[in-house]
Amino acid sequence: MKKLKVIISGGGTGGHIFPAISIANAVKEIEPQTEILFVGAEGRMEMERIPAAGYPIIGLPVRGFDRKNIFKNISVLFDLWKSMRKARKIIKDFNPDIAVGVGGYASGPTLKEASKAGIPILIQEQNSYAGVTNKLLARKAAAICVAYENMERFFPKEKIMLTGNPVRRDLQITPENRQKGYEYFHLDPDKKTVLVVGGSLGARTINQSMSAGIEKMKNSPIQFIWQTGKYYYENAKAEIDKHPGLPLHLTAFITRMDLAYSVADLIVSRAGAGSISEFCLLEKPVILVPSPNVAEDHQTQNALALVNKNAAILVKDHEAVNTLFDTILQSVQDQKLLQSLSKNITGLAQHHSAERIAEKIIEIAGNN
Repeated sequence: MKKLKVIISGGGTGGHIFPAISIANAVKEIEPQTEILFVGAEGRMEMERIPAAGYPIIGLPVRGFDRKNIFKNISVLFDLWKSMRKARKIIKDFNPDIAVGVGGYASGPTLKEASKAGIPILIQEQNSYAGVTNKLLARKAAAICVAYENMERFFPKEKIMLTGNPVRRDLQITPENRQKGYEYFHLDPDKKTVLVVGGSLGARTINQSMSAGIEKMKNSPIQFIWQTGKYYYENAKAEIDKHPGLPLHLTAFITRMDLAYSVADLIVSRAGAGSISEFCLLEKPVILVPSPNVAEDHQTQNALALVNKNAAILVKDHEAVNTLFDTILQSVQDQKLLQSLSKNITGLAQHHSAERIAEKIIEIAGNN
């Protein structure tokens, strides 16, 4: 069999980048000789993260549309035109056997130009509500790997594969990691632990909700790991420094998520597709606070896919500051509720997602 060549395109957030790297690693495990090239968006997170994972990447000048100032979109359209031209050249020079899109700005131009050149394309749609770009590309796709049921609302049914979203492999929950986690975060093993995360950049509403609950935190029997994100850390630290002795580990970023997940009895999080896939696989009860600042409000759709199966609790962003902290305290002390949420979310887990997607990529590429 000849050496396969695969382009993987997309990025913008960790939610797109981690699955992309997982898919690339899985392809290399099955076919070690495969040559993989990433295509991302200039100035975005993938331009650092992908080389750090050991893969080459080329950036396109593509950007998102400005919904508030339509006049700024003249330059956005020009950058899109430049990106299409650059993507065409990348396709011609690299001559891949398949192009894979994982979502993010770069995915559209790359997959469109690949399709025009007769290269088969595979879409990995991470959310329960498909984005505009993927809906437009679906007609030309050889396969569409999805993480949620009922995606035939958006895509041709015969092209859909329910694979789930690839997640980081290092997230192991074990009794040893639980014990290590209590020591690592300086927590009490006899107390219930709530893990509050807002992604690497943080989530303003979740942080405001935690700040609003500080007085209640003082007298509660619960302890917290509160990850603020880098933009909100200093403000949060100044706030909690006024209240010494809080049952709390405050951090801007958690490097040992395996240990944090291991000690968590309940998680509070945004409703990004990648995070939800991790919670399902790890059997973790979760309160979801969907971000309202995403395209087509897809995080609310992601959350509802779980809530409608009694597999998560939903707190709306605009209600969170007033209600989230009380919901946390009530939920984490209700053992029957925690067990029910854990059982129901486990039923939605999709295992070996990266390997299943990689096998489909290799099958399509090999037939090309």
